[in-house]
Amino acid sequence: MKLTLKIWRQENAAAKGGIQSYPIDGIEGDMSFLEMLDVLNEQLISKGDDPVVFDHDCREGICGSCSLQINGEPHGPDRLITTCQLHMRMFKDGDTITIEPFRAAAFPVIKDLMVDRTAFDRIQQAGGYISVNTSGNTIDANAIPVNKEDADESFNAATCIGCGACVAACKNASAMLFTAAKVSQFALLPQGKVEAATRVLNMVEQMDKEGFGNCTNTGACEVECPKGISLENIARMNREYLSASLKG
Repeated sequence: MKLTLKIWRQENAAAKGGIQSYPIDGIEGDMSFLEMLDVLNEQLISKGDDPVVFDHDCREGICGSCSLQINGEPHGPDRLITTCQLHMRMFKDGDTITIEPFRAAAFPVIKDLMVDRTAFDRIQQAGGYISVNTSGNTIDANAIPVNKEDADESFNAATCIGCGACVAACKNASAMLFTAAKVSQFALLPQGKVEAATRVLNMVEQMDKEGFGNCTNTGACEVECPKGISLENIARMNREYLSASLKG
């Protein structure tokens, strides 16, 4: 398979970046997208050129670090996958593929295709801790009754891997789906009730401080999310936020 790759190259956050074209040949359909980029980088290194910088770690769809905008879509044209799970059989021989970093003011470019997503870490940190009574013998977690529907919804929210696809897909670069998932996974469980009010207020405040945009409910975030995080979490977070604001 012969391809033309149009890749965003940028030295750092302060530098002016631009698209550069790279022809590549010998790509097989069973290769993952990141393996294809590995082949390109091997060719660039052999010629003495700088390899294309991109973020990755597990390559199993778990860590969420392989965040690339591929032909205008976060993680590419497939659904419910991360970039490392995207295979080259989704493309055709002779295709031109445009590869860019996730675009958001809160995700400054580190270099080329790698962005700084530590804004997500700070939102989670703003959520604080969960109080658990450990006086005497610690109660086994399974001894606390949890409604199955709530447990399932909490688990589904907790599957968010913080990749940032929701931000990249949103026309306003909103982090509402990510923040809502992190709020919901605790708000649905009895263990998360003690700090529920302060948690949602602090996380939403931090989200705004980071410079993310507002949600306009277009739903692109849910469509592009590799874990299928539901928009219902945003509605839940809004209810939690309103309730906490009235209590305050």
